[in-house]
Amino acid sequence: MTTLHSPAQDYYFAVAKEPTPVLNSPDFEAVFGGNDGMTVKTDASGLIREMEFIALPGTVFELLGEFDHGKYKIFKVECNEYQYGTELYADSRFLEFKKQRPEERFITVPERDDIYKFLDKVTGNRYCWGGNYNEGIKKLIDLYQPKGNISSELKNEWILSGCDCSGLMYEATGGFTPRNTSKLLDYGETVEIEGMSADEITAKLKPLDMIVWNGHVIYVYDEKTSIQSSLSKGGVIKLDLLGTLKEVMSTRTPVNDYNSSKGSRFVIRRWFSE
Repeated sequence: MTTLHSPAQDYYFAVAKEPTPVLNSPDFEAVFGGNDGMTVKTDASGLIREMEFIALPGTVFELLGEFDHGKYKIFKVECNEYQYGTELYADSRFLEFKKQRPEERFITVPERDDIYKFLDKVTGNRYCWGGNYNEGIKKLIDLYQPKGNISSELKNEWILSGCDCSGLMYEATGGFTPRNTSKLLDYGETVEIEGMSADEITAKLKPLDMIVWNGHVIYVYDEKTSIQSSLSKGGVIKLDLLGTLKEVMSTRTPVNDYNSSKGSRFVIRRWFSE
């Protein structure tokens, strides 16, 4: 690994010119290739824990430092769209450089029909920790080329196809909703559910409401259906809404305010309005 240096003095900012993988480690080559050039670095659960998110085109970065690899650089960056207290790194080959800070992306909530078209399209896709660009980034195969033939399953891992739970709605809304569950816990408006049964809660829910706790989020698809991206359930999946709530409530208690309560709990947050 090369040494971190201050960024070159002729530019201090960059913009994602295409979907850009952002890691919490500068060692991209260890993640995409490993020692043998044929490995994607994953943990015991099969997840790339170095992945933080995929910056959507137009995302603005401040450049804090660089690792020079000759033909490209890995930049240590900060990003207003992703502030979760972790170090962030991006590959220079995904970026367009600027001397002055550009304006942040203009983000507005899509039409409801467009959100549903997206959710329908990606149903059945794989789970990807840190993923929020379901078709994957094929450029990663070109930049970090495997040193031999790889399976289609490994290729999907390599290009980060699929999404995680919060990444599902983040992509569906073009980044309008927060990227991680820690900020979804108090996002939007409270739906009061404390002390209610699963049937009573289901009757209160509206489309696109979030059933959320620190670590996972499930979305209301319609009055009878939920949708989520779950590792244990095989990816993006639609399930019976009442059955989903009953499963959640077998281990978690419904509360109105997550941050003022304790124990294994969940809240409902309403963020979408026609």
